[in-house]
Amino acid sequence: MTTLLKLEELGLFCLSLVLFADLPYGWGVFVLLILAPDLGMLGYLRGPRIGAAVYNVAHHRGLAVALYAIGVRAAMPPLALAGAIMLGHASLDRVFGYGLKHPDAFQHTHLGWIGRGKDASARDAAHTPST
Repeated sequence: MTTLLKLEELGLFCLSLVLFADLPYGWGVFVLLILAPDLGMLGYLRGPRIGAAVYNVAHHRGLAVALYAIGVRAAMPPLALAGAIMLGHASLDRVFGYGLKHPDAFQHTHLGWIGRGKDASARDAAHTPST
């Protein structure tokens, strides 16, 4: 990811801080919950396809914005909190190069491959149609 894109993601993380600041919660709540969207990884206990779907829902910024907006509009602070946390977490993930998951492997993200142990031949094998 280029520096410009990382700066954009960092800006979205800062926006999540501004949105959170308008909610009736202390900063300890933000610190406590910022990693909560990673609980979506538990979906991988059911396999990579389900794992990717659950993980991606928990890291979807559009859903985060919708939750925040609905929470504010409906005067439901917990819903707005969930949106602010999801936005901040997903944006920070992308700053560090972690993206939404493809259903073939946890290491295969929309930003490319992550982690160790994935050489080029293994990556190519994941995308070669079987005959």
